[in-house]
Amino acid sequence: MRWLLAALLVLWSGTAGAAPIKVMILDGASAAAYHNWKVTTQVMKRELEGAGLFDVTVVSAPPADGDFSNFHPGFDRYQVVVLNYDAQDWPAPLKAEFEAFVKNGGGLVVVHGADNAFPGWVAFNEMIGVGGWRQRDAAAGPKWYFANGKLMSDSTAGSAGLHGLRKPFRIAVRAPGHPIMRGLPPVFMHATDELYTRLRGPGTNMTVLATAYADPANRGTGFDEPLLMALRWGKGRVFHTTLGHDATALSCVGFMTTFQRGTEWAATGHVTQKVPKTFPTADTVSYRADLAAMDPAVAGGVLTTSAK
Repeated sequence: MRWLLAALLVLWSGTAGAAPIKVMILDGASAAAYHNWKVTTQVMKRELEGAGLFDVTVVSAPPADGDFSNFHPGFDRYQVVVLNYDAQDWPAPLKAEFEAFVKNGGGLVVVHGADNAFPGWVAFNEMIGVGGWRQRDAAAGPKWYFANGKLMSDSTAGSAGLHGLRKPFRIAVRAPGHPIMRGLPPVFMHATDELYTRLRGPGTNMTVLATAYADPANRGTGFDEPLLMALRWGKGRVFHTTLGHDATALSCVGFMTTFQRGTEWAATGHVTQKVPKTFPTADTVSYRADLAAMDPAVAGGVLTTSAK
C-alpha cells in the first residue's frame, strides 16, 4: 500500500510541476475596424489562461506601414505563436525569423482574419494552407471544399474569400481521430459568426478537421467549407481556424475548446484536455456570457428593435 501511495505522489508531483506552455499572441493590425483585435486578443488570452496549461504573453506588432526597426519579438522564446494579426507584408528579416521558428518546430495557430494576411508571402501561405481576400486569386492556389465526403479542389479563376451574414451554423467533424477533435461529437452548433468560403491556397500537408455547409441563401457556395485545419510545415505544426470574428463568436464553447486544444497540439503534438460537459450539441449553441461581455458593445446591450 505504501509503495502504491508513493508512486501516485510521484506521478502527481510530476504532473503538477510540468512547466506551462509558453504562448505568444501576436496582434497589432487588421484590415479594418470590423476585426477588433484589441478585444479578441483579450478574449483568447483569457481562454488560454483558463485552461491552466499556458503562460501567455501578448506582443503587438506594428502595422505593415509602421516602423519595424525596434520590433524584435523573439519567437524562439515561445513554443507556439497565436496569430491575431492581418497586414499586407513584413520586412524580409522578420519573415526569415518567423520561417525559421516554424521550420525548426515552433507551433503556429492562425485565427480567423489572420488568414487574410501576407498574400504574397509564399512560405506563410504554405503554412496556413488556405487564405482569403487581399487580392488573392487563382494564382494563390485552388479553392478547397468537401463534396460527397471527400476533400476537393477547384482551380478555376476567381477571387478568394467570401462570407454571408453572421449566423449560428452547424459544424461537422471530418477527422475524429485527430488529437484536436478526439472525443468531440460528430456534429455541433457554433455561435453567431462569419462562415468563410472560397478560400484559396496550396493546401499542402493539410488535414481538414471540420467543415460547415455554406448555404446559398446566405451567399454560400452550396459546399461544405473547411473551417478547422491541421498542417505541417518543416518540423512545425499549424492549427488554422477560420472561426472567431468577434467576442460573441469566440465565446462559443466549441470555439474555445478547439482553440485550446489546437494550441496545445501545435505546441506539443499532443492534447491532454478533456471535452467540457458544456460542449455544444448538434442542435444547441453553448457559449460563455462572461467572454462575450468582454466586448463593450455586447456588455452594454445590443439594439434589436427600432426606437421609433
